[in-house]
Amino acid sequence: MLEKFLAGRRRGELSDGELAALEASVDAIVEFPARQIIVPHGKRVETCMLLLEGFMTRYMDGADGERQLVALHVPGDFVDLHSFPLRVLDHDVGSMTPVKVARFTHEAIERLIVEFPNLARQMWFSTLLDAAMHREWIFRLGRLGASGRVAHLFAETERRLRMVGLSEGRSFALPLQQSDIASACGITPVHTNRVLRDLRERNVVTFSRGTVRILDLAQLHREAEFDDGYLYPSDR
Repeated sequence: MLEKFLAGRRRGELSDGELAALEASVDAIVEFPARQIIVPHGKRVETCMLLLEGFMTRYMDGADGERQLVALHVPGDFVDLHSFPLRVLDHDVGSMTPVKVARFTHEAIERLIVEFPNLARQMWFSTLLDAAMHREWIFRLGRLGASGRVAHLFAETERRLRMVGLSEGRSFALPLQQSDIASACGITPVHTNRVLRDLRERNVVTFSRGTVRILDLAQLHREAEFDDGYLYPSDR
C-alpha cells in the first residue's frame, strides 16, 4: 500500500522487511474534508500521519488574523513526524483539499526505530528534508521578488509531485485558491493575481481551475532560481 508513496524518497534504501513493518504499523487509514484543522498548535499529539491523497499545509496565524503558510505537503510526505520527539507543535496542520492519511501511533514509531535502525535513519532523513525545504522557503521569501516566489512554489511542487508519479513535468493538479498562493508567498491576493497574469502573458506558466500548466520549464526555473538539489531526489 505505501510503496508507491515512497517512490523517489529513498524507497530503494528500504528492504522488503522494513517496508512490511512500516505497513503493519499503520494504526488506521483516515480521511478528512478540505479546509479542516487536523492538528492544532499547542495540543499534545500522540500520532503521526503519512499523506496518501490530497494536499495539506502547516500554517501560522498572525495577531492581525493574517495567515502564513509555512509548508505545503503532497502525497508521500510524513506530515507531522516531528511531533514524535516534540509532542506539541508550534503551528497548525490542516487539509487544503479532501485528504487521506495513514496514521501511526507514537508507540508504533518507537518500536520501528528500535527494531529497524535503517528505517529510523530514513525517518530522520524525512525530517531533515522538511528542514531543507524550510530553508528554501526562507530564501524564497527573503531574496526573491513576487514573480520569483510564485514561480518557485510552482517549480518545487511540480518536482515533488513528479517524485511520486503525480506530474509528468508539464502539468499537475494544484487545487489551491489564489489566496493560498498569496499566503505561501508572502504577498497579497491582488499582487498574486498580477503575477499569475504576467507569467501567463509571458508564456511561462498558467494556473487555472486548480491546474498548473508549464509552458516554459527552463524559464520557470530561471525565474524561481530553482535547483532541486535540496529535495534530495532518489537516484533509483
